[in-house]
Parts: sequence; C-alpha cells; structure tokens
Amino acid sequence: MRRNILSKLSLVLAVLVLTYSCASKKAAVKKDDSGIAAKGKDLLSTYELNNLNFITFSGRAKAKVQFGEETQNVTLNIRMERSKAIWISVTALLGIEAARVLITPDSVKIMNRLQSEYVAKPFSYIYKYTNPGITFKMLEDILIGNISTEMLRTDQLQIATSEDDVQVIGVKEGLTFHYGVNKSNRPFAFNLMELGKTNKLEAHYSDFAVIDGHNFPQRFTLNIEGSGAKVSSDMLYNKSEFNKTVEMPFNIPSRYKAIN
Repeated sequence: MRRNILSKLSLVLAVLVLTYSCASKKAAVKKDDSGIAAKGKDLLSTYELNNLNFITFSGRAKAKVQFGEETQNVTLNIRMERSKAIWISVTALLGIEAARVLITPDSVKIMNRLQSEYVAKPFSYIYKYTNPGITFKMLEDILIGNISTEMLRTDQLQIATSEDDVQVIGVKEGLTFHYGVNKSNRPFAFNLMELGKTNKLEAHYSDFAVIDGHNFPQRFTLNIEGSGAKVSSDMLYNKSEFNKTVEMPFNIPSRYKAIN
C-alpha cells in the first residue's frame, strides 16, 4: 500500500465535495429570487419538494479513488447530521483507518492517521480550493444527491424536456451548470464548468433505491479536472440509512502534529 496516496486521501476526499465551484473566485451566492424567470421558480418548487428531506444519514461505500495515474480502493463511512456536520472515515485494505474528516458550518478538521497529523481550520479554509460562495448546504446536496436549488436562482436558465428526462442548463456567477433530472425529479447527472477555463466537475448518480422512504442513489461517481490535476471517485453504497442516531467521534491524540 502506498503511504503517499493515502496520506493525500483525507484532504482530497474532503475537497472532492468542496471543489463544487472549480476554484472560481467569484462573489458569494445570493438567495434572492427577484431575477428568476417563472419557469425557474417552478423548478425551484418542484425540486425542493423532491430533494431528500432528512435529519441524519449514515452510509458505507466501497470506493475506487484515482489521483492522476495512482489508484486506491478504500471503504468510506459517511455520516451526516443535517445543517450541523459531515463526518467521513476512510478505511484502507486490511481494515486500517487512514483518515477521518469532520466538516461543520464553522470548521474543517482532517486527521491523517497514517502519519499522525491533523488539520483544524475555520470553514473558510475550503476557499483555498473553492468559490467563496460555497455553503455547507451545497456540500450536503452533492453528497446526498440533491439538486442545489441555490444554483437555480439565476435568470440565465434553459430547460429542455423529453419523455425520459429534463435537462437544466444555466449560468450563475461566471459558472455554467447542467443537471440531468429523471422522471422522479432526482438528478442523475451534474456538470459544472467555469466560463473561459478548462476546470470542470462531473457527477453522476445511479442505482436509485428507496431507503427508509428516501429515493437515494446507491452509486455516486465524481470526476474533477483543474490546475493540471485529475481526481476521480467511484462510490457504491452497500449500506445506507436515514434518521437513525449517528455518532461522529473526532478526538485528536496529543501526539498528533498540527499541519498549517
């Protein structure tokens, strides 16, 4: 097992969901519907109703993560308490925990168990990698497979419908986005690019199943390209549940070294 790829894994897994805006440095997103066309407002209402409405989520997934030419198979345990915390544990082969991540609306904490190091930063730390307009809610939406209704709050929106799906294309704060939405009003694809640049994010959701009354995608793939780097993740859940009690332990041993 290569220690170098696993030592990077904790940070990248956090950044996988944080690179939503592909490193664009634009103004913060405003939640003002005044400039949205009527069709956009209808979409907002429809997708807000069909987004997963949950209190807690707990899932375990087998994942294949690739950094450039290096690939690693890991197990991810992901727990969420809505609007409060996202917790991720990364386990390598032989059941060795390589990393642990805890993200709250105020902070980002990352433990590298292989090298006894940790990062503890304010939430603004993610802006090193993302648009300053990113919100904690957007992170939840990407991980759980919800449509980010904040992206739909724009007057630059085009909608194409067919018997099988709906395609939603828009421009917001210098970013172009594209959602593919199935008949159940759940997203199966999401693409994001920065205007005039090659940075891009592609997410795909599939294998939908009703879990505790929630139409949840059991498979989630994510591909990110930007600044000469490529990162991809293919996750397949083998366990998931909603609205059960979750624990998010994150105790940093005294011997661990803080990384700035």
